[in-house]
Order: sequence, then structure tokens, then C-alpha cells
Amino acid sequence: MFIGEHKIFWPFGRAWPTLTLMTVMTLGLSGCGQGDESDEGAEDEAPAIPVETAKPSRGDIDAMYSGTAPIEAFADATVIAKVGGEVREILAEEGDDVSSGQILARLDGDRLRLEKDQAEANLHKLQRDYQRNVDLKEKGLISTGDFEKIQYEMEALQATFDLAELELGYTIIRAPIDGVVSERFIKIGNTIDANARTFQVTSLEPLISYLHVPEREYRRLDPGQAASIEVDALQGMSFDANVARISPVVDPDTGTFKITIEVRDPSRRLKPGMFGRIGIVYDSRAMALQIPRSAVIEEAGQSAVFLVTESTAEKRVIRTGYAAAGNVEVLEGLTDDDEIVIVGQSNLKDGSKVSVINASDAADISASNGPDALPAH
Repeated sequence: MFIGEHKIFWPFGRAWPTLTLMTVMTLGLSGCGQGDESDEGAEDEAPAIPVETAKPSRGDIDAMYSGTAPIEAFADATVIAKVGGEVREILAEEGDDVSSGQILARLDGDRLRLEKDQAEANLHKLQRDYQRNVDLKEKGLISTGDFEKIQYEMEALQATFDLAELELGYTIIRAPIDGVVSERFIKIGNTIDANARTFQVTSLEPLISYLHVPEREYRRLDPGQAASIEVDALQGMSFDANVARISPVVDPDTGTFKITIEVRDPSRRLKPGMFGRIGIVYDSRAMALQIPRSAVIEEAGQSAVFLVTESTAEKRVIRTGYAAAGNVEVLEGLTDDDEIVIVGQSNLKDGSKVSVINASDAADISASNGPDALPAH
């Protein structure tokens, strides 16, 4: 095409709108320059991302196996009436502490008392006869067979008397174990039969829980290890416990083994039937380097955190260890003086500009500007 001094003509003879070449070039260059300045301005105006930071801390950290299980009584006995009779006296009520052998109630026992007296009278009569036959045998006036017959009869009467005395003793109902009367089934005036339920006595010292643990944890757990039990019903209160026993076999159907946890609670806030969250400490490390678990980012099977260096975020891969109480142990990748991001890391990339506004700083700003003031970003 032909370019004149003031006009641009296409080969087809069609004229371009009247523009000077200089004007076209100036506009083009001006447009390019403005675009570059706009991009540079956009980059310069990118705001810093507000974050909260903290330095790692050091302290003891425990490795813990956690599980859930109901709390049960160590011993729970249903007291059965061994003889029938009318309930004449009740000496224990629900909630009372009782010891083994303590009297809980009495039955009438009138018939059994008479049977005992009769057996005792018959026994005394036969004992006198036996003594006379001993004298006769010594003088040779009675055969050995007759003497042995009287001896056997006396032994039978002795057994009858002992049985009558035992059954009369059963009219006194006693506690079979130390514990607390958890339920009473009888009332004064009731006539009960033999084998009727009378009381329920529950032992509260200690209380126990049974955990069924996967077999892969077998090598880590041993009797005597410290444990703790938290109960939701008591607003998450924690109670000290310990591993009392470990089953020596693994259930092939479930692939688990049973652990018995014992807990003692003199205050008796724990009750059988409550649901407990159990933690067993199987290892402990002193003065371990720790950071909040929320600061750790998991990506592609790696753990990482963001550090702040001269207002710039740096992503750092770390190797973690035990985790407990909201913290995680750092084995590699951090030092005590590193400043890590604990709030706001989800918006960061490696190299992002950041503005450190910690909780204490935000509180100071809020207090100086009024209750509705917010920190400026």
C-alpha cells in the first residue's frame, strides 16, 4: 500500500480516515505506556494479607491412645433370699454404704426356729443314749453293730440340727460385698419365697471400663500405664485412671484385644452407665518443640507451615511427631525462634506479603478506638 504525507491509501483505492501517521503512532505508544503503568500500579496496590503469628513453644508431650467405652461397676451383686418368710425389718436403704456381711433385713423365721429347737432336742436325747452305749460297749454288753447304728443315728441328727440352724441364719439377709445399696426390692410385711430378689449392692471402688483395642496397638500398651477418663455428662471433667489388665489373646473375629481400665473417684461423681472418653498415655517426650495443630497444612502427604520473614510468607515443610491437647510436636523443619502463621494461613502462598496483626495487637487497637473499632488492613 502507499502511505502519503497525510493520508493512508489501500491498494484498492479506498482512503483510510484522515489521520497523520504521527498521531497513530503516538496513540499506539501512549496506549502501550498506559497499560504498563496500570499493571505496575495494580501490582503495587496488592494489599498485604493480615495474619496472626506465634513462636513454637517447648514442653512435655504425651503419646496417647484414645477410645470410648461405658463405665461399669467392678462388682454388682443381686442379694437373693435363701429361705422364704415375712419381711419383719429393713436395715438398709438405697444409697447406703454397706460392708460385706452387714445385715440388710430380717425375715420372721418362726417355723425354722421351731425346727431347729426340735432337731436340737432330738440330738441331745440321742447323745445321752450314745454315752450310755459307750459304757455298755466298754463292758462288752452291746454288740459292735448296735453301737455303730446308734453312732450313725447321732451323726444324722447332728446334720439335721446343723441344717436347721443354717436355715434359721438365712432369715438374716446380709450384704455379700462391700458397696452401695443401689436398689431395694422388698418392703416390710412382704412374704417372699426362697430365691426372691431383695437388694442390689453395687461396688463403686473401683469403677472400670473395657476397651477393645486394634491388635496393631498391642506392643504399645502395658498394665500400669496412666490413663484418663473424660465424661460428657459431667461437662467434660477428667478423672485419673490406669490400665489394670490386658487380655493375652486377640479376638480373631474383630482383630481386637480387651483392656481393663480402673478409675477411682472418692467424690462419687462418676456413676456406672456413664459414657467415658478414655486416653492411655503410652509414651512421653520432655521439652518437645510444639506448635498449634491448626497451624499445620497437610498437602500431598506432607505437613507444612508458613513462616513470616520481613513481612513475607515462606512455606516450610516440617516433620511432625506426637499430637496432644491441640498441639503437635515438630521433629524437623523449625527452630525455637521461627515465627509461624497460626491464623490466616489458608489464604497464603509462598512469597505472599503479610501484615502481622496478633490477638494482643488487635485488642490494643480495639481498646483505643472503641468497642466497635476493627484493625485496619
